[in-house]
Amino acid sequence: MRTIRNRLLVILGLIIVSVYALIPKTGPTGEKVPSINLGLDLQGGMHLAVEVDDPDGTLTQEGRADALERILTTIRNRIDEFGVREPTIQRVGHDRIIVELAGIDDPERAKAIVERTAFLEFKLVREDDSFRNSLPRIDRGIVLELGAENLRDAGVEEIEPETPLIIDILGTVEDTAAAQADTTGGQAADSTVADTAGEAAAPEQDTGEPNLRPLTSLLLESGNPGILLVAEEDVPTVERYLATEALAKALPRNTQLRWGAKPTSAGGGAYRELYVLEADAILTGDLLADAGPASRDPQFNQPYVPFETTRRGSRVFERGTAPNVGRYMAIVLDQKVQSAPVIRQMLSRRAQIEMGGGSSFQEAQDLALVLRAGALPMPIKVVEERSVSASLGADSIRQGRNALIIGIVGVVLLMIWYYRVTGVMAVAALGVYVLLVLGGLAGLGATLTLPGIAGLILSVGMAVDANVLIFERIREESDAGKTPRTAVDAGFAQALSAIVDANLTTLIVAAILYQFGTGPIRGFAVTLVIGIIASFFTALYVTRTFFLIYLERRSPTEPLSI
Repeated sequence: MRTIRNRLLVILGLIIVSVYALIPKTGPTGEKVPSINLGLDLQGGMHLAVEVDDPDGTLTQEGRADALERILTTIRNRIDEFGVREPTIQRVGHDRIIVELAGIDDPERAKAIVERTAFLEFKLVREDDSFRNSLPRIDRGIVLELGAENLRDAGVEEIEPETPLIIDILGTVEDTAAAQADTTGGQAADSTVADTAGEAAAPEQDTGEPNLRPLTSLLLESGNPGILLVAEEDVPTVERYLATEALAKALPRNTQLRWGAKPTSAGGGAYRELYVLEADAILTGDLLADAGPASRDPQFNQPYVPFETTRRGSRVFERGTAPNVGRYMAIVLDQKVQSAPVIRQMLSRRAQIEMGGGSSFQEAQDLALVLRAGALPMPIKVVEERSVSASLGADSIRQGRNALIIGIVGVVLLMIWYYRVTGVMAVAALGVYVLLVLGGLAGLGATLTLPGIAGLILSVGMAVDANVLIFERIREESDAGKTPRTAVDAGFAQALSAIVDANLTTLIVAAILYQFGTGPIRGFAVTLVIGIIASFFTALYVTRTFFLIYLERRSPTEPLSI
């Protein structure tokens, strides 16, 4: 590489590679992908800090560390499925994970995907009257636990004994009663619900206690066995009753109550479905092998998520569904019922999760995403959340660009004024340096942050600093009476050790920043490392090549313009 031609070929090759890396590429969906990834502070996005949710403190230090590592892997898989480019997902300290997602359009959706535990269960909907028969006992327990006066103050009114146990606002029970009357030859027939109400109300009337039905008065018929309705405005009150010890004690064995995931419309109002389920699950999500991409049912245009179970899961699914064909099966995700379709046939290895009528296709896609990535081993809580708007990112880019331009222009003017022709060589090498740094950032897929821009400006100064050391050494050799070529060779040789020492110590510091820093600090470190390597190359190789060209065209005795 001693000939000028070969040195120029090396420099030209690196310039071509850098320019190619800076050309925007076409993404898988046809969109133009920027050559340099911008960090959270430059293009907007969100910053989350999450921790393991362990309010009772049952986890040991080893258990917490293991849970955090598994949560880290699961979150990383989910974000990869979500499609965010260059996310920052890393563990900080002993109990926290930092998630930084740049350039996302829907922060709430991304947060929901990160937070969702994704514990999936398939449970049968109870179709018997055990829960309805237990309602008077549950009501009495709630009255004793919360106090009759407190309930009256909250608006709970006494009910006449002959009032139906569960009010039917949709006409479903009346239709059933009419059908029963037709099949029995016109004999009067009350609904099962009304019969149960009459039987359950009589003992309460005999005791002389207030006939308060705090829970029952808020439950409405839905027309489907095992599925009740609660007015949307009454949901917080019902949730308060469901959290009482009275309900836990009086609830029939192997029975659970679970809310529907979304409100539903019925009779001109908004209601939330309350499902009466069997506590024992037919199948759980740990027996799922894979979940396919979301699709739409061509007949009803409803979104669904196909899935495949493991071999053991297929056997469990067969045993659970074969004797229950015709019954409703609830699909429960994170203790919320997504839908409750009817089991039409025995289910085995391949089946599908039908989303509710109010669910969007995007929600089905998100469900498929978290199922493929796996469930979190433990619930997590978001302890810190920050968002950066795109406009703030644009301001940061503009200010950073202005700072970079001002810094480079100032350096260029100073070098040309002080070092004359050799200053022009340093400026030309500086142009090659900037191109190599930007190409290196693009080629390595690094993320440029606002501190990264600061690192780029700092490395520009360091690149010029190496040239200053070399030029001052050349001046000293020229003042000592040496010829230009000898002075240049001696100047580069004697400045080498100082340049290596300065760059090496800075590289060590940058490596430490990258190892122990987070987010923007890492961006600063990456930019600084690339800048140091590029400045070392341009100062000792590119500037030396320009000197060789300059000396080749001059008389050996003509003094240097330095």
